[in-house]
Amino acid sequence: MHFTHLLLSFCSVASTMAAITPRQIPSKAKCLLDAGLGEAVLVRGDPQYAEREASYWSNSARLSPAAILRPRNTKEVALAVKALAAAKQPFAVRSGGHTNWAGSNNIAGGITIDLGFFNTTTYNAATETADIGPGSRWRDVYSELIKHKRAVAGGREGNVGVAGLLLGGGNTFFTARRGFACDNVVAYEVVLADGRIVTASKTSYPDLFVALKGGSNNFGIVTKFTMTAIPSDKVWGGMAFLPKDIAPQAVDAVVSFTNNVANDPDSNLVAMFTHMPDFKDIVVATLYANMAGVEKPAAYKEWLALPEIMNTVKNTTIAEMAFEYNIPANLHDIWFTLSLKNDARILNKAAELHVKLVEDLKAFIPEQTFTTQCLFQPLPTVFGKNSVAAGGNIMGVERQKSNGVLFLATAMVQTPEQEKKAYPLVKTWVEEVKKFAATIDGGLQEWTYLNYADKSQNPLKSYGPENIRKLKATAAKYDPQGVFQKLVPGGFKVSNL
Repeated sequence: MHFTHLLLSFCSVASTMAAITPRQIPSKAKCLLDAGLGEAVLVRGDPQYAEREASYWSNSARLSPAAILRPRNTKEVALAVKALAAAKQPFAVRSGGHTNWAGSNNIAGGITIDLGFFNTTTYNAATETADIGPGSRWRDVYSELIKHKRAVAGGREGNVGVAGLLLGGGNTFFTARRGFACDNVVAYEVVLADGRIVTASKTSYPDLFVALKGGSNNFGIVTKFTMTAIPSDKVWGGMAFLPKDIAPQAVDAVVSFTNNVANDPDSNLVAMFTHMPDFKDIVVATLYANMAGVEKPAAYKEWLALPEIMNTVKNTTIAEMAFEYNIPANLHDIWFTLSLKNDARILNKAAELHVKLVEDLKAFIPEQTFTTQCLFQPLPTVFGKNSVAAGGNIMGVERQKSNGVLFLATAMVQTPEQEKKAYPLVKTWVEEVKKFAATIDGGLQEWTYLNYADKSQNPLKSYGPENIRKLKATAAKYDPQGVFQKLVPGGFKVSNL
């Protein structure tokens, strides 16, 4: 009995000592502890560390940082930036964690500032605006705003994070009527490189305000977006799936729809020539969405005349659509993009080369385990005109001379080894489309959409000389020491222009 008592006492003491033994904080995170942020630091071995790494949408983005900082308010973000800058410690900034390429929103062996706690949405009826946290996902934003019969011009895919989409421009359900997502931001709360917290708007820090509209993470960390609220109740939309043998008619329907966007700015289209495991073949998948709630509007006449395999289109809400339209997570993802002239010859070429890609991938990947997309979205000149009418952004889309199509080429695979083999195949596919488009007058358009770009592409360079000058001047003004150029390697950098 006495021995048992001593053994239990020893176990109790050992357990208590283990509980109070401090975690091994890596030296790279010491500056954060010195700044009083120890409670917000996660290190390897912490359950929440593993959870946050696993919460990245793409496996390609998981890089095992030395530590993850989860600030709880804007003041803590400011303290962190000042501490990391003073220590010259490289860091990354993560909002929703949806950008796919390695290093875009995470950092191997450095510090990742994870804005996951900045995930609230607040509707202000007096100003008809919504305050949105950068760590929110669009499905949750819409779920909150629909309670007030409101929406914002945000992402169409529910898992996408707020900050990445808005800082990269953001193509939305409302672009044909209201411009890009960034055109609908009326104020940014920003932590600058020196730790100052400022609000950028048309009247306060107006140069920073414009630069943030598509300028990505070159100027600071945005901790709150204030956006114009849009009345929204019922919409008509959903997915339709069509057989691959109607591909030429589908291309013609894309071209026709794009040329008529200005006549029905409430109707949207995403058309995908996609290899999907569920179908074990290439199919044509479409996303329809009429934001005015009009059923089967004339804009879709050509599409609705085509034979279908399956159809989920219905009267719904933007929140419900965002929950239903989600690209699969936990895969290794490759994305490339181009802006093309709205010309059937170019789109047919892209679709033909996609068929070749699928066959090439089948040579080393079981066909039930990978997904590809040859995705087309309208990019008519009215989009750029809407941006100018809203006050302008930094992307230069208004320079577009003719109606275009936004082309996204993707492959989603299971393993890093498959990704390594698939990457050059997807890149070659896109380069061949680019080469073909260049043989047609105006076939290759200048603008590159940042949110779809591969790390090897340079979307900021496509914004035009005057906007590049503005980007450089704004970065130099608000970050003269180059903290977000030198210490934050992720994303597309002004310093590379």
